[in-house]
Amino acid sequence: MTALSKVVRAGVGRKRVQTLVMVLTTMMSVTACILATGLLVASQGPYQRSFADRHGAHLNVLYDPAKASPAQLAATAHAPGVTASAGPYPALTVQARAGQDSQFPPPGSLLPPLTLVGRAQDGPMDGLRLVMGRWVTGPGEVVFLDGHSPLAIGDRMQFPDLPGHPTLKVVGIASSVSWSADGWIAPEQVPALTAPGTAPAQQYLYRFAHAGTDAEVDADHAALVAAAPPGALTKATSYRPAQAEANKTASTFVPFVTAFGVLGLAMSVLIIGVVVSGAVSAATRRIGILKSLGFTPAQVARAYVGQALIPAGIGTALGVLGGNLLSVPVLGVAHKALHGGLLGIPLWVDAVVPAAALAAVTVTALVPALRAGRLRTVEALAVGRTAPGAKRAGARGGEARTGGSGVVAAAQRLIGRLPVPRALSLGLASPFNRPARSATTAAAVVLGTAGVTLCVGLTLSLSSFQDGMTAGRSGGVVVEVPIDGSAKPTDQVDEAAVAKAINSRPGTRAWYSSVPTPVTVAGNTARSEVTAFSGDASWNGFQMISGHWFQGPGEAVVASSFLHANRMKVGDTMTLTDHGRSASVRISGEVLSTGDSVFVDRAALTLLGSPTHGEAIGFHIDLVAGTDAKAYADGLDAAVRPLGLSAEPSGTHLNIVVLAMNTLAGTLTLLLAVVAGLGVLNTVLLDTRERVHDLGVLKALGMSPRQTVGMVLTSVCGSGLVAGLIGVPIGILVHHQVMPAMAKAAGLGVPEADLSVFDPSVVGPLILGGLVLALLGALLPATWAARTRTVTALRTE
Repeated sequence: MTALSKVVRAGVGRKRVQTLVMVLTTMMSVTACILATGLLVASQGPYQRSFADRHGAHLNVLYDPAKASPAQLAATAHAPGVTASAGPYPALTVQARAGQDSQFPPPGSLLPPLTLVGRAQDGPMDGLRLVMGRWVTGPGEVVFLDGHSPLAIGDRMQFPDLPGHPTLKVVGIASSVSWSADGWIAPEQVPALTAPGTAPAQQYLYRFAHAGTDAEVDADHAALVAAAPPGALTKATSYRPAQAEANKTASTFVPFVTAFGVLGLAMSVLIIGVVVSGAVSAATRRIGILKSLGFTPAQVARAYVGQALIPAGIGTALGVLGGNLLSVPVLGVAHKALHGGLLGIPLWVDAVVPAAALAAVTVTALVPALRAGRLRTVEALAVGRTAPGAKRAGARGGEARTGGSGVVAAAQRLIGRLPVPRALSLGLASPFNRPARSATTAAAVVLGTAGVTLCVGLTLSLSSFQDGMTAGRSGGVVVEVPIDGSAKPTDQVDEAAVAKAINSRPGTRAWYSSVPTPVTVAGNTARSEVTAFSGDASWNGFQMISGHWFQGPGEAVVASSFLHANRMKVGDTMTLTDHGRSASVRISGEVLSTGDSVFVDRAALTLLGSPTHGEAIGFHIDLVAGTDAKAYADGLDAAVRPLGLSAEPSGTHLNIVVLAMNTLAGTLTLLLAVVAGLGVLNTVLLDTRERVHDLGVLKALGMSPRQTVGMVLTSVCGSGLVAGLIGVPIGILVHHQVMPAMAKAAGLGVPEADLSVFDPSVVGPLILGGLVLALLGALLPATWAARTRTVTALRTE
């Protein structure tokens, strides 16, 4: 073992606490960076990776078997541009009703038309992946497409119009990168679901050499039409809508992951810099001893870089391990939200992040080590034995007094005159002994506070955003029709009787009704659903992005996607049409809603001569505070059941994307807070050990352990409070940039209510959070200082 290696080994083993702090700091920093980088990579093009891994199909095509023979259909695999194909699979377009055990929609409700395909889970193309539940094992079961399921797992769907009244139980939810069907059944189930006198369609899946744009997909579709007999191709579905939705969801992750990644990177660099440079600066006297023994400046620099790299290397290795372990649950949630993408950290991330961390440690340690190594031996010994506050103006290395020392001294004298106990004034003046180090640590606490503020703001905003997105599907109690399928789609609801039953029920605070209508929008370029309302729906959480809720039959509110698709804006006029009649309404506001929703007053239907009833009329009821929703619904259900209706408490709707974002933000924030706390711990520990002799003098003069703890904790109060006052506004500013960027990526606007979440009751605790973070980081060194014996402290150099 060489002399240099002995110095490195002794230096690492001698300062165990400082070594442990460096290990923990680098571990947390690397963990946060690896996780943030992995998340950022996962949100870049997850659909493309999933499409390639599962051999997705560019076009899903249904053929009429009556117009083409099996040989003719098989020949389409050789159409121009086709590179691969799979099929045929029997396919049926059916319309069922919800079974008796369905919670939402109510039992007997007519479900939307569904395309069910009989096939196995895996195949040569469009491999299906289970999201929840299991795959079908035989007849009587169905697996639905993720995000397109009208029922929950365990619910049943009924086919009362088919012979034998078959029933299917939902046993799983699966993802398909091609959206090749709404659901999948066992092939042997197909005959029971085929209406008499008809035959199931034949589904083929195709991949093409060129299908990157809508125009290329249209050309591929035309090639298949030309290759098949006339009229045989009845339906073709492109992969492009699935790609657009997946990419839109993925793009919403990028702004907030980037924000947390930048915060984490900046904090990691600051903290690692403080820890490493502090360790080298604290060893200035030992450097002088090494130089007196004949070590050259280069050897001294290598020795202290080695002392920094050993614990940093251990921390980096543990950080890589921790980042990969955390990625399992965190990226698992993101994988579900993104409908694909990475489930682990890429190898290049595991290589690049540690290399960057170790490079930062090397540079950070090399600069002060070279500076100290260039000191003359006598100067290094003198500087190392002198307290920071008493260093000569001409001393080089460490934090020598400069022209600003007069300002520092004046600040210390001013603090000494404050009407507080002497122990506390000493603590308040302590940061001025090492102003650069204290400022760097305070900056790290500022970033930690900003990260916590951003996390709290995003959590509150996303919660409010989700409430706005589920408005109309949430509330105390919902009454809907029909209940058991006995009512026909044309049955008229006695709304007056329903209203009387609701108004007479104790606990009713407010209510309104809604009904989807057959009304369309003239010139509409997308599929819009026009919903008519009666009553005041403002209590149910509908959030306006701009404008105001409609105030009469001449106004309407629309979703953001409607405005984008039709190139319209609030204040424009659109025309509603139905059965040859039309009526103009003005767009009074942009409402937060998915899809191309259009909301109008029920009275607007009378202008079109449209019927004011329909099968899916819903009554949404708000309850008086303290009312039991289940008991209220049970009582109301008995009153409205004779009217062909059912009353149920509103269900909660969990948004997997919001859950994933909250999980990611919480995890990264926790890591940032721990890194900031470790930075404070290291700084206070260095300051306390550098001034341990002064501490012994104070103890000899009568300072009690409690006063010692108060002095050390007070030393971080100023920086912690300032960090809160600076970090919280920074976090709010970042929040106000990130949230709109996320919504814009999703094609939505952000209501003001979802941005204005930082009221005084939130900001106050956040500002104090910086102080709490600093105090927690200083608690361990304060305890150590209080327990240090006076004699031991006086003997310490």
